[in-house]
Amino acid sequence: MRRRDFITLLGGAAATWPFTAAAQSSNVPMIGMLYSASPEGTWLQDDAAFRRALSDAGYVDGRNLRIEARWAEGKYDQLPAMAADLVQRKVSVIAALTTPSVRAAKAATKKIPIVFTTIADPVQIGFVTSLNRPGGNLTGVTQLSVEVGPKLLELLHEAVPTATTIALLINPNNPNAENQIKDSEAAARRLGLQLHVLNASTGADFDPVFAKLHELGVRAMVPEPEFHRGWRTDELRDE
Repeated sequence: MRRRDFITLLGGAAATWPFTAAAQSSNVPMIGMLYSASPEGTWLQDDAAFRRALSDAGYVDGRNLRIEARWAEGKYDQLPAMAADLVQRKVSVIAALTTPSVRAAKAATKKIPIVFTTIADPVQIGFVTSLNRPGGNLTGVTQLSVEVGPKLLELLHEAVPTATTIALLINPNNPNAENQIKDSEAAARRLGLQLHVLNASTGADFDPVFAKLHELGVRAMVPEPEFHRGWRTDELRDE
């Protein structure tokens, strides 16, 4: 299933939560949207898909619903304050997009329902008790893309067999980073590849990263599945 389909499903799930809490303090219920990325590109398309799903369920922003969106623009350290702000505003439900957003929302409230998307195993990282019985105030969908990471490395090796020096681009602030590195390093050893792990968490990190790729003689790169969009692939080229 494509990520945008997940977002659409998430919108439908959020619409099923009762809005009784917000109704006590306001005639119009509120949904809090917590994004770890920037309001641009495919994230805007995801946001539009979410709103369409809500509309299909009978909820329209500005008519019988209010949506409070918060965009961290890749600055994960801002997510806790954004989540706390949504809780203070007494939103009826929080839609948390990506693992860092879920973690911030979960830490901010144990009462407000949280509907999430994550690429990680939500049981392993402690978001829910089990997949069939989440428990607590969280529910959502997962792509389990951490397990897909090593497979992407294998596919890249098949597509470019002459590339024996590979880079893995990781956001070190991502809660999944450690597992992604461990699994990718194991896959690289199995394939006889030399794997370099490079870190980038802000836009300012990308120029040094691409310079390092050329310095190391890297011929191919795999970005972590949940990486913040906006980095420029045109800088990775032969010289």
